[in-house]
Order: sequence, then C-alpha cells, then structure tokens
Amino acid sequence: MSLWVDKYRPKTLDDLHYHHGLSARLKSLAASGDFPHMLFYGPSGAGKKTRITCTLRELFGPGVERLKIDQRVFLSPSKRKLEVNIVQSNFHIEITPSEAGNYDRIVVQELLKEIAQTQQVDLNAKQRFKVVIINEADSLSRDAQAALRRTMEKYMANMRIILCANSTSKLIAPIKSRCLLMRVAAPSPEEMQTALRHVAAKEGFDLVDSAADKIVEDSGGNLRKAILVLEALKMQSPDLSGPLTIAKPDWETYCHKVAELIVQEQSPARVLDVRAKFYELLSHCIPPTVILKTVAERVVENVDESLKADIMHWAAIYEVRMRQGNKKIYHLEAWVVKVMSLYKHFFYDIDMSGFD
Repeated sequence: MSLWVDKYRPKTLDDLHYHHGLSARLKSLAASGDFPHMLFYGPSGAGKKTRITCTLRELFGPGVERLKIDQRVFLSPSKRKLEVNIVQSNFHIEITPSEAGNYDRIVVQELLKEIAQTQQVDLNAKQRFKVVIINEADSLSRDAQAALRRTMEKYMANMRIILCANSTSKLIAPIKSRCLLMRVAAPSPEEMQTALRHVAAKEGFDLVDSAADKIVEDSGGNLRKAILVLEALKMQSPDLSGPLTIAKPDWETYCHKVAELIVQEQSPARVLDVRAKFYELLSHCIPPTVILKTVAERVVENVDESLKADIMHWAAIYEVRMRQGNKKIYHLEAWVVKVMSLYKHFFYDIDMSGFD
C-alpha cells in the first residue's frame, strides 16, 4: 500500500495543478526536437522531481515509468569501494552523486562517460538521446561540477542532463550557462488547497476549510509535507473534525530546545551545551542550513523587536560562510556566540540606561 503522496503523484504535465505556464513551456520544449540541458531549482516540496518525471514522459512516452533500481560500485584512487544507487529505465538514468561524498567526481566522470558513449538502443524511442537526472546538484563538489561541465560539452549528441537543486548559489557559472534554468516556485496557499482537495476527493472524503487552512499553514509551501500531514491526520481522525494537532518532527522540537537554551543563558558553558546538541543533530543527517534556519526563527520569536533584524542578518552571513567552508559546526557555533553577544549587549544597554 503506497502513501498518498506517491499514489496520486501526477504522471503528465496536464495533470499538474499549478504553474501551468511552466508546464506549457516544458511541453513545447519536449515537442520541439531541440531539447537542451536543464536545471530545475526551487524549494523542497515544490514539485521539481514530479515535473521532471512528467517532462520525461512527454519526451519518451509511458516507457519511462518502467524502472529498475541498481547499485553500482565505483573505485576511488585509493581502491576504496563507493556504492551508489541508480534508478533507470531504457530512456533515462537517475543518480545522486553526493551519496559518494568527496568522491562524487569519480561517479560523475565514469557514469556519464559510460552513458554518453552508448547509443539509444530502443528503436521505437521518440528521441535519439538518453537523459541523466542528477539529484542534489547543489551538493556536488567543485571538482565534480568541473567534470560535469566537460561532459556536457563533449557528449551533447547522445545525452541530455537534467539537474535538480534547491538553490543555484553553489553551482559554478559554466554549469548554469550551459543549462536552461527552470525555477519551480513553492505553490501558493490556494494552489496547495486545490491539490489537497484533489487528493481528498480521490480518497472519497470532503476536506473541511479549517483543516485545509491548518495543514497549509503548517507546511510552509511544501506540498509533499502537506499531503503526508493530510494522510496522517486522516488516520488519526477520520472525519477531520474538532481541533487538529499536527505533530512536529523530533529534529524540529530539538532545534526549538536549542533556541531556548541560547535565550535563557549566555555563557561559555552554555555554548558547549549548544555545540553538543548541534553535533547530535548533524549526526542524524539534519542539514546544517536547516538547523541554522530553524533555530534562528525560534530565537527571533523569543527576543526583543530591536534584536530580530541583527540575528537574521548574522544568520544569513554565517549560512554563506557555511556553504563556502567545510566544517559546518564552526559556523553554527560562531553564529550562536554572535547571538549571545548581541543579547548580552542588549541587556547591558538597558541596565545602563536605568542609571542615567
């Protein structure tokens, strides 16, 4: 039994409930016979992968839905084995090179070269090229991006590359210049409600306005999360009536506790406590940018109005530094120290003003 988010995922561009202009553009590109390399970018849950899948169906027909999952093994220069999962059909292949960590360049070079040097074997295929989908493209190392750039130039005749990323800020300019950029923005609240009501109708129940509003508000533009929450609430309360309680994920609750620790006390000992909690979150694979965003938003809720702009300003600065550096914990900790310093100075200024 599949989850609703997979069960009711649109299969064609005509089935999509929002960004109709983007769907029409993708449809015309698929029919033009001159399909370019593409870069889909936008926030999580906006529907990037769904749109990519629908575009592939438009290019090749329903054959792209017959998938198989393989595990490929690559060897690093030190003979270390790298295992990478690959999803593929006769017409395309989907990879996430960032699974290989610092060795993602090897995966990109070897796999793309192998695909690019083979001709399309399906004589009934509408196109003579294969498509390679690269997930989490913004997590690729600079070396992997440089290798990808060379491959894009060399093997254009046999292969098209579709990159999927949350942001373009970490992609090198030569990659972006060789792709047609497709921004998939988060759906509006009205569009999310339309999609939720479509799922509810398919399941044979009416979604009341109060429940739809609460789900949309909690999801923050993430349609995947909204549909998952709808299914969870439906299992808890079949009629979706009365006050609904949407459970927060454990990592989010933990981030909120970290924010409270920062506001309660500003001392070296407290910095060490917060560092330990950051390590705990990072060890559970919570992205450092998500940690910083969640903690910063919670801190801002609990401080004076005059501090809010400065706290978010420094969060933005340390997020950029985090993207450029290697040790994420240093930048998280530096932001905490900065916030504590701002908080201390704020109360010191209040105390001193009392003596004037």
